[in-house]
Amino acid sequence: MTKWNAADIPDQIGRTAVVTGANTGLGLEAAKALAAKGARVVLAVRNLEKGEAAREWISRSVPEADLQLQRLDLGSLASVRDAADELKDKHDRIDLLINNAGVMTPPKETTTDGFELQFGTNHLGHFAFTGLLLDRLLPVTGSRIVTVSSIGHRFSRGIHFDDLQWERSYNRLVAYGQSKLANLMFTYELQRRLVGQRTTALAAHPGGSDTELARHLPRAMQAAIPVARLLFQEAAMGALPTLRAATDPSALGGQYYGPDGLGEQKGHPKVVTSSQQSYDIDQQRRLWAVSEELTGVTFPALQDTPA
Repeated sequence: MTKWNAADIPDQIGRTAVVTGANTGLGLEAAKALAAKGARVVLAVRNLEKGEAAREWISRSVPEADLQLQRLDLGSLASVRDAADELKDKHDRIDLLINNAGVMTPPKETTTDGFELQFGTNHLGHFAFTGLLLDRLLPVTGSRIVTVSSIGHRFSRGIHFDDLQWERSYNRLVAYGQSKLANLMFTYELQRRLVGQRTTALAAHPGGSDTELARHLPRAMQAAIPVARLLFQEAAMGALPTLRAATDPSALGGQYYGPDGLGEQKGHPKVVTSSQQSYDIDQQRRLWAVSEELTGVTFPALQDTPA
């Protein structure tokens, strides 16, 4: 049986895709693949200079690519709001929103709004961005919201509601795991609220991919990276689960895609399962409520429904 790859992406002509963190790694590869299939792709990036370099890189391989740049700093709710407003001014419809950008295991830092950097950027920034763009997605039949999680979500046994911002202590790996667990809980709760709508929510993870994301790993783990790279796959392969979740006509809302190889480290995309904690509906609802409170962003078109 032939395994799913980028050649299986359906024609994307006439569709608009917004990809966060599209200037490097997985986001860059996803943007390139979508552009190659005819999508208009918005590269939503924090650094416009790097975004311009990414646009030029894609254009060299896909000369006909329809690419736009949008400044977006997920660590600033003001920037998130500005970016969403600008995108809504430019686009009447959005077919794909790929919440890809993220930070991994930095030293203790906070966002502009005082949130722990990983939770604030990886989860809260994307939660707010999605909510603010939702009215451009809901009218579009077949529109999708894909949020990129990680195997690392298993580092966290649950959401630390008693110390969400890690003010009492800080473990960078567990904090990363919490942010990636939050990505999954957000996706599952969002999909539950989207039932009956034209839009679906899915999640994906890249397995072990050779990208810049690991640059903040603790020094002891950095030393192991040259050996670990032997187990990693290239970013183009790591982007395939995201691309399948975003474009495969058979993909269903609430599904989670990852590599099919040993330990989901590498391989072609398939539907996978996440940790037991990620499926806890009460925790999903609690995280949703806290996220609305912290960001000030609500999803008025979506009502909470019984499980």
